Amino acid sequence: MISGFTIVRNAVRLDYPIVPAIRSILDVCDEVVVNVGRSDDDTRDLVAGVGDPRVRILESEWDFSRGSGVLAFETNRALAACRGSWGLYIQADEVLHESGAKVLRQKMEEWDPDPRIEGLLVDYLHFYGDFDTVATDRHWYRREVRAVRLGRDIRSYQDAQGFRVGPALRRVRARPTGARMFHYGWARPPQSRRQKLVASQEVFPEQLDPRLRLAHLRLYVSDWVERLTGARLFEYRNYVEV
Repeated sequence: MISGFTIVRNAVRLDYPIVPAIRSILDVCDEVVVNVGRSDDDTRDLVAGVGDPRVRILESEWDFSRGSGVLAFETNRALAACRGSWGLYIQADEVLHESGAKVLRQKMEEWDPDPRIEGLLVDYLHFYGDFDTVATDRHWYRREVRAVRLGRDIRSYQDAQGFRVGPALRRVRARPTGARMFHYGWARPPQSRRQKLVASQEVFPEQLDPRLRLAHLRLYVSDWVERLTGARLFEYRNYVEV
């Protein structure tokens, strides 16, 4: 059994493509658990409107005193409700490419007997501003774990971009699949982007601290080196390839 899981809040107001996100993984999953945070709009009705009996809604109250950790906490709540042997994670602003469903199911079946493999990687296309512009600089990750084995103490990590294993937060042992994930979080009109920024400040108050911009310096340097040599230095990964 393969479980899908995701979290969402205020999807209508913030223009998240949660319905396409859920539908894009239904071809892989026997169930999809959606943790719907208490919203100021009709998000729950929107999710229920998918109209598929495999979709299970968890209603929750998100504690924003946790800062960005609230996203991992709520993702883990959805993860814990999954009943499958594998869990396929998708964020509310992501859509799995139609060919990726078949690829991921095939790879889960093929690699399931190999206990070394704890997660599966997908390749990302990050759209920015519109559906024709793809962001490629070092602020955007190229791959991330989106399928994990369940029952291995694998947990969502920090701001829920990726996963770690056990109390020591070991990186997930993962293998590339070639499946593609489209990220639409910033592919929206200026007004919608402003609304998202305001909402993000509730979760990521550190964004307001200009001192953190100095931490981006090594990314700019690495991006310059990659353009010259093709080598990507200092790439952040939540996983180890096996």
